[in-house]
Amino acid sequence: MHFTDILVAIWGGFGVTVTVVALALLYAIPFALVFGTLQHELKDWRRAPVTAFIEFWRSSPIVVLLFVFYYALPMFRIELSALSVGSLVLGMNMGGYGTQAVRAGLQAVDRGQKEAAIALGLSPLQDLMLVQLPQALRAGIPTYVNLFIQLVKGTALVSLLSLADMTYRAKEIAQVTFAPAPAYMGLLLSYFVICYPLTVLGRSLERRHGASNAKRNV
Repeated sequence: MHFTDILVAIWGGFGVTVTVVALALLYAIPFALVFGTLQHELKDWRRAPVTAFIEFWRSSPIVVLLFVFYYALPMFRIELSALSVGSLVLGMNMGGYGTQAVRAGLQAVDRGQKEAAIALGLSPLQDLMLVQLPQALRAGIPTYVNLFIQLVKGTALVSLLSLADMTYRAKEIAQVTFAPAPAYMGLLLSYFVICYPLTVLGRSLERRHGASNAKRNV
């Protein structure tokens, strides 16, 4: 099997990989925004359950979560498809890390901004939505790009649930041809082609953000 044929076969699973990423973002983005904000705003005992929920998704191995949700939930008559489980687990895991970026961004907002919002007569919710969150999200853009790259690379794990993504296609090729080296080299090259432009984008946004901060501080 020629190497170009291997690449074509591997990229046949690109659609599944994109679908998993897109669905995972539907879990990751709301989770990061809501729980990152709650962890920043809540105090005392009310913060503990929020932190516990975040740490569950951050601290648990993705592979274990995939197997538990796919094989153990049917014991409780909850059956999810491989696509649902893969996107849920990856999205919540990345969202857990995203909460810390949101929380750190909110903590970095200058206190004077909050005082100015109060002076303008904004409610606490308006202050959060119109003043604090936009600044926090802008500051965390490089981090969010890095998390997105980690999410794309993490999709390789959904092949463990027999989803026909790029990694699953490479595994099939290796089994059929009895030549795993070309198959997995093709897979490595494919992920590099996808992720390297995202890495360049992340560096560019980081430099741009650093330059804008420097101008703002002058």
